[in-house]
Amino acid sequence: MITVVGEALLDLVSNGERDVFTAHPGGSPANTAVGLARLGLPVTLATQLGDDLAGRLVREHLGSSGVALQLLPSPAPQTSLALAAVDDDGGATYDFRLSWDVAGIPRLPPECVCVHTGSLAAARPPGYAAIDELLRTYGPSREISVSFDPNIRPSLIGSREDERRRMERQVPHCDIVKVSAEDLHWLHPGQEAAAIARRWLSWGPALVIVTLGADGAWALNHAADTRVGSIPATVIDTVGAGDAFSAGLLAALHSTGLLGVGSHGLLAAMDEGALRSAVTHAARVAALTCSRAGADPPTRQELENWHSRT
Repeated sequence: MITVVGEALLDLVSNGERDVFTAHPGGSPANTAVGLARLGLPVTLATQLGDDLAGRLVREHLGSSGVALQLLPSPAPQTSLALAAVDDDGGATYDFRLSWDVAGIPRLPPECVCVHTGSLAAARPPGYAAIDELLRTYGPSREISVSFDPNIRPSLIGSREDERRRMERQVPHCDIVKVSAEDLHWLHPGQEAAAIARRWLSWGPALVIVTLGADGAWALNHAADTRVGSIPATVIDTVGAGDAFSAGLLAALHSTGLLGVGSHGLLAAMDEGALRSAVTHAARVAALTCSRAGADPPTRQELENWHSRT
């Protein structure tokens, strides 16, 4: 089982028409949980939701996708909202109304082989303290794999210097780090993404993957590195693409026994072929997601059918 910890919210997406929005349940961790469930993995999302219309829509979406829900303790739970505007190239800009004030995260069940977290839940006070504690608890133990996606939102977080310090605090506790080149360039203007990724790898992770948008992705561990080009697809929008990539990556690693007790060394020693296979699977999941409106990751059968036609 995989546990995902972080925000779930309702995306209100504008398609360019005035005052017209389409509601899509989302939030980076929630999208990743849905992606994992649709790919056939048992997954629980530990999150905060309010007892309101937006919360009910998110609950229905998670349940219909096969995601088990664990509500985290909060003094005043509300469901977060994100207003998203999609441009002509399918890119999205966001205006968030975020609530993340969880009081703590219960101990993960023994059947959990991996915990995935990141995004706003790991960055926004006061709830980020619970994520810090989660990483400190499980990162050094190597009892389960720890996966992390910073998914930085500059308008909602601290200064660059604050965020650099946060990465120095959180990244060393992780086995797997997936980060976009855009995030790395924001954190360290003028520095090469590859150099930053190698520095992060030296802090302790077994595996670092840098997504490159339309240029694919680059992965490196302590034994090899590989570059995978983008998978051709007709892009409707890119909402949830990075989250779908994370789901595809974790699904690929899970299928080859690379998550759980003792997996840190195995992840660190993956050869170039194994890296390429995992990242290619992740890129396919992301590409198919981009061909559909909203954060709508594919089922395993949809992915297999699409791959057989391309």
